[in-house]
Amino acid sequence: MISDFLHRRELARIGREVGERLDAHPRVQRITFDDVKVPMQVYCYQDFMTAPECADLIRMIDADAIPSELYRAGTGDQSDFRTSYSCNLDRWHPDVLRIDDRICGLTGIDPRRGETLQGQRYAIGQQFKPHHDYFHTSQPYWQKEKLAGGQRSWTAMVFLNEPKGGGETEFPQLSFKMLPRTGMLLIWNNMGPDGRPNPYMLHSGNPVTAGTKYIITKWYRRGFWT
Repeated sequence: MISDFLHRRELARIGREVGERLDAHPRVQRITFDDVKVPMQVYCYQDFMTAPECADLIRMIDADAIPSELYRAGTGDQSDFRTSYSCNLDRWHPDVLRIDDRICGLTGIDPRRGETLQGQRYAIGQQFKPHHDYFHTSQPYWQKEKLAGGQRSWTAMVFLNEPKGGGETEFPQLSFKMLPRTGMLLIWNNMGPDGRPNPYMLHSGNPVTAGTKYIITKWYRRGFWT
């Protein structure tokens, strides 16, 4: 369909422009994967947030976190698929707005394309099994999400602390694990260069083995998020 082609072209444009912006940033590091032929857009930014900023958001997460929800895909018992606690942060709170603006400024993406920052907390044993952040358009939930800004493009995740054990963000198809580091931003494009979903972006929040893990995540859409 023509609309699908135009949407892919828009997603490809967003990926290209954000990638060029991140590649040019002096404090952003692109992570390379020699064994993967398809270009991957995965980046990290050390000390993107300060320790006091992280502590402020941790307090907000602790105040409002509830069991995490899951986009239902497939059948069977998925009760152990995502076992963390999470909450949508108050996007108009000055501390949240400051971080949200900083992420949008880094990427250059129109803030209207961004979902509300989500805070997540993982206690010992809690995890988020391998999944994609992009929407699988064959699933029933897509009928709602395509009207709410459409497909997800970029994911921006900030580690707010360092658990005493476990809690890595792992990309199994890239043979890559990122250990949590306080204040570090991990950001990736969920689409390939052609604007189609990139299956290599399968990732997991590995079980925490000691302590507690806190992160915030921001997702961007192709269109304006509603």
